Amino acid sequence: MGSMPAVQGDTRRNILDAAQQIMSRKGFSAVGINEVLSAAGVPKGSFYHFFGSKDAFGEAMMRAYFTDYLADMDRVLAEPGLTAAERLMNYWRNWRETQALDECQGKCLAVKLGAEVADLSETMRLALKEGTTGIIDRLERTITAGLEDGSIALDGTPRDTAQALYDMWLGASVMVKIHRDISPLDTTTTVTRQLLHL
Repeated sequence: MGSMPAVQGDTRRNILDAAQQIMSRKGFSAVGINEVLSAAGVPKGSFYHFFGSKDAFGEAMMRAYFTDYLADMDRVLAEPGLTAAERLMNYWRNWRETQALDECQGKCLAVKLGAEVADLSETMRLALKEGTTGIIDRLERTITAGLEDGSIALDGTPRDTAQALYDMWLGASVMVKIHRDISPLDTTTTVTRQLLHL
C-alpha cells in the first residue's frame, strides 16, 4: 500500500484481516478492539465508523472469513482432470496442512471460535452456521459427483456423509490443539477414506 491513503474498504478489510489473525490465536473475548486496531495500523477512533459494535464486527469478521474460505474451497473442488474423490482428498489434505501450521495463520477461525462465539453472540452464531452449512453443501455436491463418476461408494446418503465428515474433521482439529500433535488428523484421514470406500 505504501504511502497512498487507503480507501475505506481497504481499511475495513485490514481491520478484519488483523482480527482474524489475532483471534484465531487468542479467541474472541480475550482480544480488545484496540489490539486489533493497532495491528491493523488504524487510529483508535475509527472503529465505530466501520462497525456499530464488537458484535457487528465479529459477525463481519466471520462472514469475511467464510467468503474467502468457501472461494478457496471452490477452487480446490473444481480442479480439472481429477475424480471427485481426488478433489475431496485434496481438500482434506489442505485442511491437515493448515492445521499443522504454527497458529494456522488465521485459517482456522471456525475451529477456534466455534464453541466460544456460538454462546456469546447470536449474530456470530448464525454467521458460523451459514458458513459451515456452505462447507457441508460443497462436500455433499462433491460426494454426489463421486458417486456419479464411480470414484466414491457410500453406505449412507451424501448429506449425512458430508455432515459426519465435517463434524469429524472439526473435532479432530480441536484434538490437535489439545494434544499439540497432528496425529488426530491422520486418523481422521484414514476413516475418511474408509467412509468413502477409497
